Amino acid sequence: MTVTGVQLQEYLAGLDYPVSREDLIRWGQENGASTAMLQMLQALPADQFDSPDELSAALTTLS
Repeated sequence: MTVTGVQLQEYLAGLDYPVSREDLIRWGQENGASTAMLQMLQALPADQFDSPDELSAALTTLS
């Protein structure tokens, strides 16, 4: 299964920024993210994201 940025954004809606990669992973686990989505979050290059745009840009680099 491929995961799109849009799917990830749906799971991550409602997050408060800045947010750490660990918080993103925890949020995904608590909200039923698939294994593929969790792996994508774990592969993010930065440890912290200051805005949804920054997170989206990082997700784009993974696809």
